[in-house]
Amino acid sequence: MEGTIKCAANYVPLTPISFLERSAIVYRDRLSVVYGDVRYTWAQTRDRCVRLASALVQLGISRGDVVWFFSAIFLELELHSSFCLLLLDS
Repeated sequence: MEGTIKCAANYVPLTPISFLERSAIVYRDRLSVVYGDVRYTWAQTRDRCVRLASALVQLGISRGDVVWFFSAIFLELELHSSFCLLLLDS
């Protein structure tokens, strides 16, 4: 939209959390992860991220803490989004 002035009606910055939330609403039942036999929809991916973020909070992890993780590639979206959710709750 060349020449258009950015405003609330035509532009909203995309963050990992807004991407995840919007995808869970708009593409709820569409696949977000296909990895071998593993299949998750966007709604399931969002729920998994929220559960992981909640588990991190229950472990006492909060903003400013250093966390290291090692995982299969397909989990990176979930982990990244979960840490972003954790930061929002802090």
